[in-house]
Amino acid sequence: MEQSGESITPEGLEALKAELDELEGPRRREIAARIQRARELGDLKENAEYHQAKDDQAHLETRIAGLVERRRSAVVTEISTNQNVVGFGSTVTLVDVDTERTQTWTFVGQAEADTTAGKISIESPVAQAVLGRAVGDIVDVTTPRGVRHLRVEKLGS
Repeated sequence: MEQSGESITPEGLEALKAELDELEGPRRREIAARIQRARELGDLKENAEYHQAKDDQAHLETRIAGLVERRRSAVVTEISTNQNVVGFGSTVTLVDVDTERTQTWTFVGQAEADTTAGKISIESPVAQAVLGRAVGDIVDVTTPRGVRHLRVEKLGS
């Protein structure tokens, strides 16, 4: 059965909820207070503080709406517990066979992807190539820089 919605780890859902709580609570109140202070300064036509606060409010509300939609469509996908093959949530060390360059990635939902934190989307070409593979397997991955030959070096952190 195909699931509709966006895969997310349990931790990713908690992080999403925490960000939403922060934005809907303290952050919203902070911007409302800024708007109120700017209104008290008088003429709103040429009040830069007021216009900046209103712009910030619009950006905040757009961000909140996006997070609410992500939470609504999120499908919590349990992290693979199979330590023998690569699955959703797996942390995998890959070695480029040609350059011997090593990279470690955790495969997460698209919304959680953050390459600086070592998390890439399960939908990425690299993840798609190594899903279901085991340590020692070599896969060919077509990337914007050409075909890379990657070996699954290690599963787990």
